[in-house]
Amino acid sequence: MTAKTPEQTKTIMTDLVLPSETNPLNNLFGGELLARMDRCASIAARRHSRRIVVTASVNHVAFNRSVPLGSVVTVEAKVSRAFKTSMEVFLDVWIEDRESGLRTKANEAIYTFVAVDETGRPVEIPEITPETDLEKERYAAALRRKQLSLVLAGKMKPKDATELKALFE
Repeated sequence: MTAKTPEQTKTIMTDLVLPSETNPLNNLFGGELLARMDRCASIAARRHSRRIVVTASVNHVAFNRSVPLGSVVTVEAKVSRAFKTSMEVFLDVWIEDRESGLRTKANEAIYTFVAVDETGRPVEIPEITPETDLEKERYAAALRRKQLSLVLAGKMKPKDATELKALFE
């Protein structure tokens, strides 16, 4: 399998926030944003693996800014790291100012997907080769996040989480 770059997985979805998607404060429902991020991330994961992908976990979501009614919201996703059958997808959410057109980062999230065959069994995927400084930073952090998840789930002993231990040495 040939390794891919995060840029090859890049997925951008832009849409308008409509009244039926907002809460009583006229801001986008958090669940609606999560669904948009899930769709965008799944496309990025599929672009990387060229397989069916399923959402394994939502590892991190930060709702830093509300997304008001009528906003143009853009979700950008890239695979940040690939493991044997799973991959981490990092998402950035941007709001475009209606008058100036300037974009402001509103939210971010990290999703994990698993590539599967037609019967739902996990399949191996290509590696990812980060290129930019940000991609390299996210790539390195992905292993620490994976080890933390495994430790918390009881699937890895803390003493074996070498990347996490290195943070404290």
